[in-house]
Amino acid sequence: MRRERLYLADMLEAADAVQHFIAGSKREQFADNDLLRSAVLQKLTLIGEAAARLPKEIQERHPDIPWTDIVGFRNIAVHAYFAVDWNIVWTTATIDLPELTTALRALLAQEFPE
Repeated sequence: MRRERLYLADMLEAADAVQHFIAGSKREQFADNDLLRSAVLQKLTLIGEAAARLPKEIQERHPDIPWTDIVGFRNIAVHAYFAVDWNIVWTTATIDLPELTTALRALLAQEFPE
């Protein structure tokens, strides 16, 4: 179970990093900043990689989290890097990620109470 907690913690840390990276940015600033886009995409890829390593049992206990979409995003980002739709990355980072962060915090509290 320790490994699963670490994967979830990695996901949460990456999500927090993305939110920190883009804080105060507008879509246009994101679109014009290769370093920012690359950093955000790398962290989103890490989230997908960690999600792919979680046991199905945890995923099944938390069907409110779109596990398939998270892993699918990672696969697209890694295998189609030169065809990345940066508008989708921006939407994922600004809309989907805050919701995921809340869900991950709740999942960690439920699965691994301290």
